[in-house]
Amino acid sequence: MIPLTILAGFVAGIINTLAGSGSVVTLSMLSFLGLPSSIANGTNRIGVLFQSFTGFFTYKKKAKIDVSNKKGLIASCVLGSIVGSKIAVEINEFYLNLFFSVTMVCLLLTILLNSKSWLAEQAKDKKQPPLLITIPLFFLIGIYGGLFQAGVGILLLTSLILGQGLNLKQANGIKLLIVMLYIVPSLMVFYFNGQLAWAYGFLLAIGQVAGAYLAATFATQFPRANVYIHRLLIVVLVVSIFRFGYLAYCAS
Repeated sequence: MIPLTILAGFVAGIINTLAGSGSVVTLSMLSFLGLPSSIANGTNRIGVLFQSFTGFFTYKKKAKIDVSNKKGLIASCVLGSIVGSKIAVEINEFYLNLFFSVTMVCLLLTILLNSKSWLAEQAKDKKQPPLLITIPLFFLIGIYGGLFQAGVGILLLTSLILGQGLNLKQANGIKLLIVMLYIVPSLMVFYFNGQLAWAYGFLLAIGQVAGAYLAATFATQFPRANVYIHRLLIVVLVVSIFRFGYLAYCAS
């Protein structure tokens, strides 16, 4: 089971770094190992922390990632994650999975209807939405990330690309930074509620670090990487919709 757990982390590290929702893989693996959903939900974040750290600094080293005007959004998301994590330790699984599945349907439609923005090589020089809209939006995304983690990367990418005008490479770098920062207080909430299985989490982390480094190198160096990432996003979303829709059905 040790090689399989590391392999699941490796696959999730690639998916999370390039797109998002790689937690579908790790949560499934933790469930297969016999962990209750609440503990799997917390344990999953151990690997995400190491993976995000590796992915962000690899992006930063190989590509220009400017976060100077995104500090308010980042802080808002971190605060939201604390709220979401506190909800996560008590929420019913049916509502959790149903909400996730519906969210993924909306994101899939958004990506399919705005493909040009996702595939753009250069960031758009567009008027930024007012802070009265973006700050609450990223706070809500933080709540979602603290609540369930799986899929938050796609929510962040959608907001950064379509809302902030970033290209996929820049958005991915900032996404990884946001996740890296908010996962720390989120982990603390799960820790104090006794919902972390450290051994499984560190096994996943080994694979996730390797996957994150490989994926970030590919995204910053490989020509037309955004095209392949866009396709990966669509596949991951379709799988996620069916996966969590089925889980919601089973929990109903």
